[in-house]
Amino acid sequence: MVITLPEGDSDFSGRWRRIKSLFTRGAVKGGFQAAPNARGEYDLWQRRFWEHTIRDEVDLTRHVDYIHFNPAKHGLVSRVSDWRYSSFHRYVRLGWLPKDWGGTIVDSEKGFGERTG
Repeated sequence: MVITLPEGDSDFSGRWRRIKSLFTRGAVKGGFQAAPNARGEYDLWQRRFWEHTIRDEVDLTRHVDYIHFNPAKHGLVSRVSDWRYSSFHRYVRLGWLPKDWGGTIVDSEKGFGERTG
């Protein structure tokens, strides 16, 4: 699959700022318990992003797995399936992942490419 951007559309920072803003507002309006930090931002997102072009299906799968597991990894939920805002639920409905994918945070030893220390 090849995705092309509209001509002249390379403002990744602006696009992500908008996505993060709309998602966060929707999550808070929908009941997600969060309070703004000292900068008036919600600590739901990291401040920066790294642009990355998905290379192939394996790379896409790794990135989607990382995204699905992140709420559990960061202690927002104990199981991936508990994060109601996730596309994980769509993957389960489509039969692409089992409901118990990722286990629980206490028994998971999966690493999704994030370096620590």
